[in-house]
Amino acid sequence: MADNQKEIDEHSGVDTTGHEWDGIKELNNPLPKWWVYTFYITCIWAVLYWIAMPAIPLASSYTKGVLGYSQRQVVADEIAAANAKKAVWADRLMSTPLEKVSDDPQLMTYVMSAAGTSFGDNCATCHGTGAQGSKGYPNLNDDDWLWGGTLEEIQTTIQYGIRSEHEETRYSEMPFFVKDGLLERDQVRALAEYVLALSGEDHDAALAASAAETYEFECASCHMEDGAGDIFVGAPNLKDKIWLHGEGRDAIIKNIGYMKAGVMPAWKDRLDEATIRSLAIYVHSLGGGQ
Repeated sequence: MADNQKEIDEHSGVDTTGHEWDGIKELNNPLPKWWVYTFYITCIWAVLYWIAMPAIPLASSYTKGVLGYSQRQVVADEIAAANAKKAVWADRLMSTPLEKVSDDPQLMTYVMSAAGTSFGDNCATCHGTGAQGSKGYPNLNDDDWLWGGTLEEIQTTIQYGIRSEHEETRYSEMPFFVKDGLLERDQVRALAEYVLALSGEDHDAALAASAAETYEFECASCHMEDGAGDIFVGAPNLKDKIWLHGEGRDAIIKNIGYMKAGVMPAWKDRLDEATIRSLAIYVHSLGGGQ
């Protein structure tokens, strides 16, 4: 066959290229022109992009591009603009007394929106997304406040935390009555009945009565004689039916004998003052603020 003579494949009717492998001949099916032109255009576009935009990594940097575009700078500018808008509301919040914020509907809308986000980012891990708490983590929706539930008291708690490392943290610690040998196990069991009686739960009246003197000497200084607790030392109210570390006889015995105490971080050095104020108002508005 002459070099310039085309060979037509008898099955497809398409020219062959002349290449053959093990009796299989290659058909001459060129790419469509539109595809070829599109490929050329993308190659040209890539070259132009490399020239105009940051594209090629170098040993310690990257090519900046003739346009000098930076997505990182765009994000930084957007954040700066958002912070500028936020600063206006933050200044307004800082200049308004806490108890007066609810009188300003626009400011209150900003506070609830901003604090809702901050709560989700910083508080929900322990207190839950709905602030409902869990065993060992206080429910912020009820009206049980170890350290007080006014706006100012909530703000102080958020600022300095509970048993945190901040020098102004709120701190309280119940003795390990069994672990430290301060009380016998029988005395602790009797005290548990006394506590159950205070909260109106089913109890052994005789055992509860036998623990009255023990309660007076060991517990009343913090929990008060009537069991109502004391917010100045963070002592829980034993008369209500709210139990932070578990309810029931067994849980009470364990808490008396082997004290449990959680830790809340101080947010003063982690969040700005306006955010802390917003969180105090937000928590107070959940339904349990005093």
